[in-house]
Amino acid sequence: MRRTSQFFVYLVLTIWAAIVMFPLWTLVVNSFKPQKEIFSSPFGLPQHFTVEGYKAVWVNGNFGTYFLNTLYVTVISLVLIVLLGSMAAYALAKWHSKTSTALYIFFIAGLMIPIRLGTIDLVRLMKFLALQNTIWSLIPVYVAMGMPISIFILTAFVKNLPREMFDAAKVDGAAEWRIYSQIVLPLLRPAIATVAIFNMIKIWNDFWFPLVFIRMEKARTIALGVSLLFGQYRTDWTRALSTLSLAAMPILILYVFLSREFIKGLTAGAVKG
Repeated sequence: MRRTSQFFVYLVLTIWAAIVMFPLWTLVVNSFKPQKEIFSSPFGLPQHFTVEGYKAVWVNGNFGTYFLNTLYVTVISLVLIVLLGSMAAYALAKWHSKTSTALYIFFIAGLMIPIRLGTIDLVRLMKFLALQNTIWSLIPVYVAMGMPISIFILTAFVKNLPREMFDAAKVDGAAEWRIYSQIVLPLLRPAIATVAIFNMIKIWNDFWFPLVFIRMEKARTIALGVSLLFGQYRTDWTRALSTLSLAAMPILILYVFLSREFIKGLTAGAVKG
């Protein structure tokens, strides 16, 4: 009976993995095909293998600039989200009062209110700060966008840490900053990995705010650059799929390196003992 149940579990997981991998397979395989072959055989292996799409992306498509811009914005935003979110989570978890509860609810409300509703005011703010048409206009928006989920996840983790551990550290003379940096942060690695992956996907793939804030070629991100490949009357699908394949690699690599911590973060608290 147990083997039968395990068989069905693995069968379902295998089918689900195939469904999830199918779009990625189609994306990568078609990026090595000529335009005509993409339409004639969209799901098969390439019969006329070509890397012209990747060459065009690097040589003529300005992909390197788009990639570096997106990388800078994503890394800086994630560092600020994790740093500020973990400090706020530690403070909110240790501070027991009506004010701390109100602040926590204020942060969590950001999960229910889309930040895009404030686009017009954000444009005015970026003009006032002289940040429009630069990649630096995206960072404060992404940090604000990532803080609610960061505080929501990290606060729950800090609250589950043993209180005796903090008391013992204080008895040994450790200050709050030392407790946070040397005790809390290392224990938050699974939660930080979860926060990083959730926010990286949103930031890396965001199209709306680069479209609104950026007009200059040298400040465009990958998502905005890819959109320029889709024309009204004609689209170079080989080049577009090559760009999308390259753009998807960093997220996949990050997930591979952080997958263990990510799974720990999702399952923490599900089993006690």
